[in-house]
Amino acid sequence: MIGELISETVGKRVVRRVVSDDPPQVEVSFEDSGKLLGVSTNGFGTYKSTIRPDGSIYGEGHGLITTADGEGVSWKGAGVGKFTANGGVSYRGMLFFQSPSEKFARLRTVGGAFEYEVDPKGGTVSKIWEWK
Repeated sequence: MIGELISETVGKRVVRRVVSDDPPQVEVSFEDSGKLLGVSTNGFGTYKSTIRPDGSIYGEGHGLITTADGEGVSWKGAGVGKFTANGGVSYRGMLFFQSPSEKFARLRTVGGAFEYEVDPKGGTVSKIWEWK
């Protein structure tokens, strides 16, 4: 069951490179900031996206979210997406978390259903909902 909104971030794409042309595959790294479970965070991650024959996109990635006091959460995820009419990309998928921090202990046993939008200039917006 989809639960509460647990994270919102904004950020930017910092690196993009083609890793294959058959199939077309791109690796993207990003940085962002926002809140996770009400705690201010900074994060970064890398994902690899493959353009499928029908024009849709499949991606897998991993990243790290940190707090000002040194707490951390790592994540792995996968999603599907599409190119938008304005030249951006829109993804939907799932993230799975790990953290030794008691502050983020509840993330150990839930998935995170996400929406991830990238505008044509590389700006990112992400929302994650708890999936119980």
